Amino acid sequence: MSIGLLERGQLALQSQRFSSLLRARLTTLYPGKACLELPVDENHEQQHGFVHGGVISYLADNTLTFAAGSILGDCVTSEFKLNYVRPAVGSSLLIAEAEVIASGKSQAVCRCEVYFVKDGQRRLCAAAQGTIRRIE
Repeated sequence: MSIGLLERGQLALQSQRFSSLLRARLTTLYPGKACLELPVDENHEQQHGFVHGGVISYLADNTLTFAAGSILGDCVTSEFKLNYVRPAVGSSLLIAEAEVIASGKSQAVCRCEVYFVKDGQRRLCAAAQGTIRRIE
């Protein structure tokens, strides 16, 4: 019996030790779209009590790659740009949603929005765009 795209993606995420350390979860994966969630705790915060920018950057990068990988197969980030919109403070959860906006045989350009959840409300904290290349 073959497994579906989401299940394959979840297995790939589980094989990433850093993702396991952060407790990231792949919740959505279908052609051209991906969603990763990360429960936030005090270990993810920097000295001002905000979620560390590196945690947000990780989440954007990995979600971009999963979105592209849903079309290209095994791939890696070639480059990406991240704009921090507001600090993620008082958050219990980060949610990153990415989609492919253009793709060819060997690369895809994707965009991602990262939200933090506070008091049951989603708030945008970062936006990213990246180029993802298929591994030959």
